[in-house]
Amino acid sequence: MTQPPPKNPLKHLRAADLRAVAQLATQATAGVARMAEGVHQSVWSSMGVPGGQAPGTTRGLTGLIYQSVQGVTQWVGKGLDVAFARLQPLLERIEGEPPETPEREAVLAALNGVLGDRLLASHNPLATPMTLRYRGHALDWQALPNMPEASGKVLLLIHGLCMNDLQWQTKHQDQVVDHGAALVAALGYTPVYLRYNTGLHTSQNGHQLASQLEQLLTHWPTPIKELTVVAHSMGGLLTRSAVHYAKRNSLRWPGLLKNIVFLGTPHHGAPLEQAGNWIDVILGSTPYSRPFAKLGQLRSAGITDLRYGHVLDVDWQGRDRFQRQPDRRQHLPLPEGVACYTVAATTAAKRSALVDRLLGDGLVPLHSALGRHDEPQRNLVFAAASQSIAYRTNHMALLSSPAVSTQIIQWLKDPL
Repeated sequence: MTQPPPKNPLKHLRAADLRAVAQLATQATAGVARMAEGVHQSVWSSMGVPGGQAPGTTRGLTGLIYQSVQGVTQWVGKGLDVAFARLQPLLERIEGEPPETPEREAVLAALNGVLGDRLLASHNPLATPMTLRYRGHALDWQALPNMPEASGKVLLLIHGLCMNDLQWQTKHQDQVVDHGAALVAALGYTPVYLRYNTGLHTSQNGHQLASQLEQLLTHWPTPIKELTVVAHSMGGLLTRSAVHYAKRNSLRWPGLLKNIVFLGTPHHGAPLEQAGNWIDVILGSTPYSRPFAKLGQLRSAGITDLRYGHVLDVDWQGRDRFQRQPDRRQHLPLPEGVACYTVAATTAAKRSALVDRLLGDGLVPLHSALGRHDEPQRNLVFAAASQSIAYRTNHMALLSSPAVSTQIIQWLKDPL
């Protein structure tokens, strides 16, 4: 029997990826050294030995050794960066620019979700820029592609944490499911997909999206008459943030926004990140475990925003996002004049008080996805007919559910 040829994972890499991975490796090595020094000093402190000038550092010969490790690491990292920067044009000429592959984009999306803020801060080439995409390509406002089929009804699809625009196309029982394609076929929309760095603060992405949509309105080949948004998970928080900042800045596109459909959006937060915050507290409670708290604090600003569902700058600015603190968000209602719909999911077969609060879709509780809060003034008011619950469905299955497609089409076909 002939063996199939082995898969080559390197085929998904680009020349620029090598430089980016080298930068990550340098940062990781330096981080591990700092953690080891922190543990070392914690042990010395318990014996009454003073530390270095900065918290968590050692002194004397030990401190000199750690400083040498950090220095050599940075020196090697800079050398690798310079070498790859010089080699990159040559490698690109030799191999050409490989096309995007779903595998590569999925890895980059996950990496940006976890470390996206750090990637951007360190100017790492793997940081994902925000782009509006049409037919799989980023829209260039200075050179739009030929778009004869573009209509005045635009559908914007926004993905969630650690995901990308390609992942809207999924499968259910070996059948392709694509909510965007279903809406195009049924209601004649022209689909546009957002790709963004989910590791940034939601409000940072909100500012960017507000600006991007104003560009879309300006450069779209035919006058836009209607804009509808379908947003999954974090994408729903981003949508609310973008509408808020667009209205505050008197942009034009919110006046064309007709519908928003939220799919599993954690409007009032997600328990997984709330549990992660408790881990920060526990690890930071003793001098021996405190250095390891840095591992948990690698998670991005986008992830920590999901603790309570932050959508505004004021929700996080001036605060330590890893410190345990109560929900101090500024309440942001659903946008006025826009038909808002929400699909919540639960892995249970039926509802109960315990299931609603603890189980939900595995990531987002039902109450959070439905916009309900224990404090009535924080409730997001969805009309009863604008709410739907998908049973025996997990968070990711919202993207592959034909029933969800049918529900969205029904809502948008016969709006309230």
